[in-house]
Amino acid sequence: MKLIQPNRRLFLGGAAALGASAMLSARARAQEAVNFQLSWLHSVQFGGSYIALDKGYWAEEDLAVTLLPGGPNAPVEPPVVAGTALVGISAADYTAAAVNQGAPFRIIGVAMQKNPFTIASLPENPVNEPADLVGKRIGMALANMPVLEALCSINGVDVGEIEVVPTQYDPAPLVQGQVDCLLCWLTDLPVAMEIQGLEPVTMLLADFGYAVHSQTYIATEDTLANRREDLVGLMRGEVRGWEDYLADTDAAAELTVEMFPDAGLDLETQKLQAARQVPLMFSDLTEDRGFGWFTDETVAANVETLELLGNPVSPDLWDLSILEEAHG
Repeated sequence: MKLIQPNRRLFLGGAAALGASAMLSARARAQEAVNFQLSWLHSVQFGGSYIALDKGYWAEEDLAVTLLPGGPNAPVEPPVVAGTALVGISAADYTAAAVNQGAPFRIIGVAMQKNPFTIASLPENPVNEPADLVGKRIGMALANMPVLEALCSINGVDVGEIEVVPTQYDPAPLVQGQVDCLLCWLTDLPVAMEIQGLEPVTMLLADFGYAVHSQTYIATEDTLANRREDLVGLMRGEVRGWEDYLADTDAAAELTVEMFPDAGLDLETQKLQAARQVPLMFSDLTEDRGFGWFTDETVAANVETLELLGNPVSPDLWDLSILEEAHG
């Protein structure tokens, strides 16, 4: 048997391997634990974030990210203000209201380029444009009256000529003929109706001047000043996750159902919702500049609509610097 004598090459190779292993261990230990506060309960609405977590995109940024579900009893803003969440998912109108009460927020990215609010109706009595609302019974939560009033103001419609019927967030009042249309999100009640075999007509408010960024990323001024590296890493992983989502929305839906088996999610509903989100989240702007992007023009349109909603803000509420670094 030939004995292999130790030599410098073998020693250095082994030392290098040990050194690399030690560096990897140190890197793993150095991961920063951060909380990412979602705006609602788990669903494919946040599919890109699930992909980022599942594929280790944040781990590659030295971040150990925990996704915190939102919901009716889990508002986004408090944990972000308190610093227990690095970033939260909100919407420009909620953020503007919080800023007007003294919260030190900045919007650092925009997931939904188009606001998801829509008017859903049935083909036999459709609402195709705001003028069609005149004389109609619209089912909605009374808390959303400012949304309807802003839409009518933008489009020269007398809101007094529309009958507002307080309803629960359910397609039943429309299906049963109790109302002529519903104010809802494009990605939920219309999707539920499609799953039931119906073909709702949808009028997206964003197509008629209602410009309010939704599914926005908010952080505090202090975090922007002192934890920029973490913010850039989180947004870089988020961008990669949503790019993968766009490439295969069905896979995003399947991952969502797999990751949250106790959430009561229906796979076909999640697949349809995932597909319906695409035109809201991806546009010529995101194709040109990247996921989450916004411009002076889109911000100006938001400022105008927020004024109508009673939440005036400065364009300085939006800060593009983190996205610029994340897209590199």
